Amino acid sequence: MRTRAAILFLLLFAAAYRSTAVDFETPKNQPIEITSTGETRYENGVAIARDNVAIHLGDTDIYADSARYDSKRHEVSAEGHVRIYREDKLYIAEHGTYNLDTKEIHAETVRSASDPYFVTGQNLVNFSDGRSIVENGDFTTDDSTDPDFHFHAHKVRIYENDRVVFQNVTFYVGKVPVFWWPYLYQSLNDAFSFTISPAYLSSWGPSLLGAVTFPITEKIKGTVRLDYRVRRGAAIGFESETNYGKDDSSYLRLKTYFINDQNPELNQTSVPRGAIGGARYRVTVEDRTNFTSDIYGIVDITKLSDAFVMEDFYQSEFRLNPVPDNVVAITKTDPIYTLTAIARFQANAFFEQTERLPEVALDVKRTPIFGGPIFYEGETSLADLHRNFARGSVFEDYGTFRVDSFHQFLYPNTYFGFLSIVPRAGFRETYYNESRDLGRVILPSSDNPFLPDFLALGDPSKTPAFGQPLNLGGDKFRTIFNAGVEASFKISRAWEEAQNSALGLDGLRHVIQPFTNFSWVSDPGLNPAEILQFDRFEPSTKLRPIDFPEFTSIDSIDRWTIWRLGVRNRLETRRDDINVTWFELETYFDVNFENPYDRTPYSNLFNKIRFTPLPWASLAIDSQVPAFDKGFTEVNTTITVQPMANLQVNVGHRYLNDNPFFLNSSLFTFGGYYRINDNWGVAVQEQYEATTGLLEQQRYSVYRDLSSWVASLGAVVRDNNGVKEYGVLLTFTLKAFPKFGFDLNFDPGGAGQN
Repeated sequence: MRTRAAILFLLLFAAAYRSTAVDFETPKNQPIEITSTGETRYENGVAIARDNVAIHLGDTDIYADSARYDSKRHEVSAEGHVRIYREDKLYIAEHGTYNLDTKEIHAETVRSASDPYFVTGQNLVNFSDGRSIVENGDFTTDDSTDPDFHFHAHKVRIYENDRVVFQNVTFYVGKVPVFWWPYLYQSLNDAFSFTISPAYLSSWGPSLLGAVTFPITEKIKGTVRLDYRVRRGAAIGFESETNYGKDDSSYLRLKTYFINDQNPELNQTSVPRGAIGGARYRVTVEDRTNFTSDIYGIVDITKLSDAFVMEDFYQSEFRLNPVPDNVVAITKTDPIYTLTAIARFQANAFFEQTERLPEVALDVKRTPIFGGPIFYEGETSLADLHRNFARGSVFEDYGTFRVDSFHQFLYPNTYFGFLSIVPRAGFRETYYNESRDLGRVILPSSDNPFLPDFLALGDPSKTPAFGQPLNLGGDKFRTIFNAGVEASFKISRAWEEAQNSALGLDGLRHVIQPFTNFSWVSDPGLNPAEILQFDRFEPSTKLRPIDFPEFTSIDSIDRWTIWRLGVRNRLETRRDDINVTWFELETYFDVNFENPYDRTPYSNLFNKIRFTPLPWASLAIDSQVPAFDKGFTEVNTTITVQPMANLQVNVGHRYLNDNPFFLNSSLFTFGGYYRINDNWGVAVQEQYEATTGLLEQQRYSVYRDLSSWVASLGAVVRDNNGVKEYGVLLTFTLKAFPKFGFDLNFDPGGAGQN
């Protein structure tokens, strides 16, 4: 039969086997309870208990084979199968002590658990503030007796919920040492990751891609990339990310990569290339510094060895940004204005660049004048501009110094309680210290109604007669006046009886908003072909803004008179006690009395449809058709459904026909992701171009969560207009902190990229 013996020690009272209660008081009047199934006794101020000892004191519980409590030193000493629980932490040891005054825990041959990490060591000291020091210890997040990975360090300092500092540390995968550091800093809020990716790409051959990501200091992370491609050779890269400043709101990112390419002439596209050297690299610096709450600076610089290095080795990044920018800027923000100084330069001579060395711009937001009903907005800029074409181009570089100042006044008002009318009037003055002399130039004309005649000459990259020399014509001054009016109103009706859970309806409200915008711009007073083009017209399938300052092609302004008409229809319902848009249709078009960018009497008819009947289903259609006049057709459709928690499917179609700037296209896309269970998932993406009959891209992927590791297998097939490229990527990613999640990339050309 279990014998229970309890000893309660209080500041002014103690009950024990002897009458010396005052000798073993506890601090702060905290009761201590000791129970055991064996002998309990008190000798010379020391309480002794044996066999299945349990000690309870405040938020700390201690279990052991035997224990002693010294009432003078206020210290518990435990031996044999010691387990110490404090809050959410567990310490397991052969010997341990706990001081009631300092709250310190000393343990030998110890194992500790504190989500999400586990520590074993020869000696451990845990302090009352949560700090721990472990000697000759192992650190891991793999909760197993034989972890897949661990750090072994001479000394480990753990700062609870903050960081871990290792000295003389070796990283092991299994029992194999992989890397050694004399010093390593690991944030407990940041993941250490180790990635090995066997891959195959037609232009690479069999490849092995490796990356180790680790914290360098509390606010600096580093990634070392070591890659080998059979057809390309070895490559090395280093990346880092630093957070600094107030609340760590500023950051600095560095990306470097170098490869001694054994076959730089390999080309898996149908676009011909010139000669490329074997030493290929990229260096990218991105920085944002918040100097104050309203002043910040940015740096975005990328230096490349050649025009194709990103396409060959950073394909995912290349598809999003084929021509990296190079810019340094500082901005002052204010509720009323924004002041920006910017320098943009040509760091890579093989790319065309419009340089701004520098440009200073002041943008004044729409604000009432002296608190009255009339509003003012404007922008003024000074810029030293240079348009530098790519090295080897047949076009001549040119430049000018430009001063541009725009000012506009508005009188917004509401009439009859529902009709919003906003008339506006403004002017723009622009000075160029250099222009183009048209005296000896044959002015071409274009049969393209969407290309202004003046741009066929004024922008040499678009002129059909680019052989004509660029003759400079000295300084020019341009004055432009603009005026216009916007108007709109809303009417609505509600149907509370519209209830249908299958369609996600809880009442229905129809909101109709007709709108119109009339815009007039005066003759600029000189032939726009004389103006050298920097902020210029660029081909697009979308309608352009007809208001200033939204219209930003400053150097391509010509006279126009345009009337835009449209109507918005919106159906709203309630969902989770808030109003949501169930269906939306926006229809609009332009009447072109005079439009240099579209010389047809009417623009296409535009329709935008958004339909979200349920939170897991949506439809989006953006279309334009030549309903009133000749033109082109464009219809973009996207359908996304998630019929169950583990399945998501999206289908898309992009259709473009008879656009003078872009090739006809009928592109079908399909994608899906299915999470089989907590450990398995599959994904697929397809892209088919119907006009050419090419299945342009196929991507398939399977991933398996292995607790401490993520294994993923991806395959990709691309058809680059008859030149096929194949790729396979097998990735093993070490998760130091599994609860924080992870990213998967199944594209060999984008492995390791963010």
